[in-house]
Amino acid sequence: MIKERDEMSRTTIIPFGPQHPAFLEPLNLSLKLSEETVIGAEINYGYNHRGLEKALTSDFRRSIYMCERVCGICSFFHSTAYCQSLESLFQVQVPERARYIRTIMMESQRLTSHLLALGHTAEAIGFESLFMQLFRERESIMRMVNDISGNRVHYSMNAIGGVRRDISAQQRSDIVSRMDGLEVRFEELAKIFEKDPTIRARTVGKGVLTPEIARSYGVVGPVARASGIAQDLRETYCQGLSFRPVVREEGDAYARSMVRVEEILRSIDLIRQTASELPGGALNIPFRGRPTGETFTRLEAPRGELLYYVRAKGTTDLERIKIKTPAFVNVAALSAMVPGCEMADIPVITVSVDPCICCTER
Repeated sequence: MIKERDEMSRTTIIPFGPQHPAFLEPLNLSLKLSEETVIGAEINYGYNHRGLEKALTSDFRRSIYMCERVCGICSFFHSTAYCQSLESLFQVQVPERARYIRTIMMESQRLTSHLLALGHTAEAIGFESLFMQLFRERESIMRMVNDISGNRVHYSMNAIGGVRRDISAQQRSDIVSRMDGLEVRFEELAKIFEKDPTIRARTVGKGVLTPEIARSYGVVGPVARASGIAQDLRETYCQGLSFRPVVREEGDAYARSMVRVEEILRSIDLIRQTASELPGGALNIPFRGRPTGETFTRLEAPRGELLYYVRAKGTTDLERIKIKTPAFVNVAALSAMVPGCEMADIPVITVSVDPCICCTER
């Protein structure tokens, strides 16, 4: 009992969040500190709940648009995963042109998501100029997708059986031109993340997640690939295109940032390939009836594997939708990353996971 009292007298419990400059959404870490060193952390969820999984069962057509509201940063991935589930139930084969257009829009949204994550990493470290330059490049992509879809955040382009909007020859030329310009400009910013001594001092060796612990938490996406786990679902749906996943071994905040840096360059190349090789043909295939049965589909969203499970009962209303988002598993791994770090490292480590509470608490 005396030993326990002595240990408690030497430790401090500090709440980090849910309101904090480093957090864009309500996330709370209950940190256990020994002086300035973190020796334990508990993640507290539940500040935000919208009941979206229940709402999505009301009408399978309306849910195409509602599922985009799960998360604005990866909205097109949610609608694509949902539509692919319904296409499986209706046994509809999406035309090749529609599949290519979906790939262009998904990789464009991956660019905006990764640029957002890197921008917040720069801001957490104190590089305001780098933050603004990254968001300048992000804005150019958002204007491009707005020209294609008519929207900056929720594209509303997907339909069961294909897509609702086409990409013209002029837009294809503009996409390739924008990717060429972005590649040149971003390579200069990438060098800062790779070599700047301040960024390296704040990220190298911080928040290390070993491959064994990463697998035990089931982390996905850049968080997993930064810990040496070579898992990327794009190897499946980017068949016919030149693609290989980005994998690093360090497992720290630096590796997670550098995976996103390299993935931006891979996405630029994928978009350029897809736009240049866009096939002709129909945009969608019509379907009839009402869905029945159950199925699930997976996509590689910006933060990792996104899974949609759908069970239909032969009416316009669905029986069940279950969504497994990448942030749900990645955020939980913070409790394994922060022990041993300093209190000042918490914002950078947390941002390196790219947490999304909209996805986690839907």
